[in-house]
Amino acid sequence: MTGAAGIVRRARRPAGWRAPGPRPATPDDRPDLWPGVGEDLCHLAGDWRILQLVRGHRWSLDDLVTAWFGAELLRESPPGRFVDLGCGIGTVLLLTAWRFPEALGLGIEAQEQSADLARRSIAWNGVESRCRVRCADLREPASLFGEEACDLVTATPPYLPVGSAHSSTRPQCAACHLEQRGGVEDFTQAAARLLASQGWFVTCAAAAQVERVARGAARAGLAVVRRMDVVPREGKEVLFSMWAMRRRHHAGPLRIDRALVVRDRLGRWTEQFRALRTGMGLPA
Repeated sequence: MTGAAGIVRRARRPAGWRAPGPRPATPDDRPDLWPGVGEDLCHLAGDWRILQLVRGHRWSLDDLVTAWFGAELLRESPPGRFVDLGCGIGTVLLLTAWRFPEALGLGIEAQEQSADLARRSIAWNGVESRCRVRCADLREPASLFGEEACDLVTATPPYLPVGSAHSSTRPQCAACHLEQRGGVEDFTQAAARLLASQGWFVTCAAAAQVERVARGAARAGLAVVRRMDVVPREGKEVLFSMWAMRRRHHAGPLRIDRALVVRDRLGRWTEQFRALRTGMGLPA
């Protein structure tokens, strides 16, 4: 559906499906919260929505799995505070806020355009009282100054070292794919500055970055506690891995979870992935 300027996407939902979770509370006097030229407003979790550029960086599988993995870890002890590092347009931040409606959330994002979209999405869903975005480079200690310790820190770092691939010409995309402002090691260092004593850091990384993740955790004084590989389709190679870390004095032995396979050999969503979608307020 096209509005006066941007696009409001229709929901693709099976008959009889009812959106779970908290309802959005869009202010009536904020026309700026609706999509402008080159933007669209898409469904996210439940009835919550997110603003994106039509030809820019858009929310994706790694965002969804990261938010779900963190939420499952804290299912029995919901976080009071959480931070999403390099939050982009706010996908993981919003998904986590939807899953934990009492938690206070902060996103750190270096790109002003993405930070602005995230702020508008927060306002569209009516959660400005408990979610905010700070436009800053997470590698700078000042970017986290004054923030209280968090029970959960999440991140979806870029996977590609600068020079290893062509840089996208689309807005926002280059920094989301190339490590222009650091890789998983830098995100892990930032997380360590924020974590409460018994907090969790959840991040994703490319399948080939196992050693980098381990080194980054050790340098930051963290230890890897959980790992789960994500396979896009049965029979394919691992696409990326999920990692959960804690401070060393609260870390137990490493647990390797069963791999998450998104689609079977016929291209249908697996029962695993259907359950994940259900847990994050998406039709299965």
